[in-house]
Amino acid sequence: MAIRNRTEVTEFVLLGLSSWPEMQPVIFGVVLSMYLVALMGNALLVIVALSDPKLQTPMYFLLSQLSFIDMFLTTITVPQMLVHTLSANRTISFNCCMIQLFFFMAVGSMEGHLLAAMAYDRYVAICDPLRYSAIISHHLCLRITLTSWVVVSLNSLLYSVLVTRLTFCDNQLTHFFCDITPLLKLSCTRPVVNEMLIFTEGVAVVVSPFFFILGSYARIGIAIVRMHSVSALRKALSTCSSHILVVLLLYGSVIRMYLRPSSSYDLDQDRQVAIFYTVVTPMLNPLIYSLRNQEVKGALRRLFRKLSISGSFQPGCQVNRRCQHVS
Repeated sequence: MAIRNRTEVTEFVLLGLSSWPEMQPVIFGVVLSMYLVALMGNALLVIVALSDPKLQTPMYFLLSQLSFIDMFLTTITVPQMLVHTLSANRTISFNCCMIQLFFFMAVGSMEGHLLAAMAYDRYVAICDPLRYSAIISHHLCLRITLTSWVVVSLNSLLYSVLVTRLTFCDNQLTHFFCDITPLLKLSCTRPVVNEMLIFTEGVAVVVSPFFFILGSYARIGIAIVRMHSVSALRKALSTCSSHILVVLLLYGSVIRMYLRPSSSYDLDQDRQVAIFYTVVTPMLNPLIYSLRNQEVKGALRRLFRKLSISGSFQPGCQVNRRCQHVS
């Protein structure tokens, strides 16, 4: 039965990715596999970036933060979806839904800010390499990270508060988590204020990092064209290619999902884009940075070599060797 006003809504029903019962085990297995790969890949990048002496640079500090964000983003949505996939009860309380919306929007926006900071790092490294150490520092990266967290948290809080003030006509959410687009579709009246906020303040907070990235790469492109050294040109392209690919994956999904009027939303297609954004992209990011980055690959080899050496010198092994020597 339809629910007529917001005060009566105490919970939402998440309809998930598919209503076909026979598809639920397949969805569960595929999503769980990608989720575990995303967690392990990003956790490994964080460990390597923070522990390897050769990666103690501002760029890899930002990369470790990006990997942490990817783990956080996918954990906000995927575990709940996995539980609902194999459960008949797919409800989420109103308050928990608003909390999930807040964290999802804050963490998702934070990813764009980190990519913008990484673009600035690459711009200085390529266009002004002699002053790189004077301009880019761990202290600057830490300040950028903390300031970005404050901005995206306030932005997400504003969105969440406005959503709580909507009047909902139904509680059947055509999604696998509480996202702003399906929530707006449940509003009894067109949420004009929320839509205006998305296209004004939302553009400033979410899309402005994208324009900053474009500006940074425009300057990098000009610098690359002026390079006369083939080795320097190859190094510059290798340095930027991984970052560009991650930017395209992120903002291709964000623009497709959010930056259009609610009348043009197709919730079925949006669920497919959302699963790409929340599961596939966090899984691909560590692969992109590890496979295309020689420094990261070298750090991974050193980490695995250290683990193998420490495993071969266990106390039990030493005792056995001594016994064999005595005999």
